[in-house]
Amino acid sequence: LCIFFFFVAKMHNVVSRVIKNCVIVLFGFTIICINGMFIFTFFKSPVFYQDPRYILYVHLVMNDMLMVGVTVTLYVMTFACQNVNVLFCCMLLIIASTTHKNTPLNLAGMALERYIAICKPLHHPHICTVHRTYILIGLIWGVGCIPGLVDLVIAIIINPFSIFNTVTYCASAFLYSSVYHEDKNKAVQGIYMSFVWVIIVFTYCRVLLTARKMSTDKASAKKAQSTILLHAVQLLLCMLSYATPVLDIILVLILPAHRKNIVFFNYLLTNILPRLLSPLIYGVRDQTFIKHMRKYLLRRILIVKIESGR
Repeated sequence: LCIFFFFVAKMHNVVSRVIKNCVIVLFGFTIICINGMFIFTFFKSPVFYQDPRYILYVHLVMNDMLMVGVTVTLYVMTFACQNVNVLFCCMLLIIASTTHKNTPLNLAGMALERYIAICKPLHHPHICTVHRTYILIGLIWGVGCIPGLVDLVIAIIINPFSIFNTVTYCASAFLYSSVYHEDKNKAVQGIYMSFVWVIIVFTYCRVLLTARKMSTDKASAKKAQSTILLHAVQLLLCMLSYATPVLDIILVLILPAHRKNIVFFNYLLTNILPRLLSPLIYGVRDQTFIKHMRKYLLRRILIVKIESGR
């Protein structure tokens, strides 16, 4: 990445921007394809339909796929189409904000489901039903969309309504640049991440204590403990995106001549790559999911070979 950074920095401005956009699109397409395989496996295997754990996982994958698609579109638009209708831009920013906030909330829900499965196994079938899982997903979307809608409401209050008939450079930092937006962002980030980390730490500690007390089925408790640890790793990856503005400021102060390159690499490292690693961390580890994925992929490969042989 350092070599690539040096290579891009030495290039002509237009060529450099084209390469950056191609890299971002390539990574986004790769993430969507990988996530698409997990989603395809889920919908092709009825065994997953009745398991809240897999429903929440595939929702996480679909949410990240949508987030990557929208954010990559926004990134490319800043280069290819800098004059975007304000209303259309606000809609894209709300979707990007909502899917971004959904990820930590979904991880918290998955950690709670594992906590109930291990610490309250007799109540798990009654508490973690499929119906309630879909209600939880609806609540996640309801809570996740609030910050984006608040941004829009603040913009409506401080700007004339006619602004929505104009065009703008479609970026959150450009469109939502008031002091009120900055204060809102600080408050939301603190509340969201504190809430999710409390749930992750609480569920991990409770599962850890339960694993030590259990005389039987310790393997299941240890597996749940490892799963919640993985959720913490996923959450850390997710939190990298919150560090982007801070990293931008620090690195730009050190290397002011490379501001655009710094913004690009920070976006790649803190927003795109974590979405590539997050589904793989959980999905590849799950033997049931991998078994079904291999089965359908091998079947698909055989069908392609048979058809090509004809």
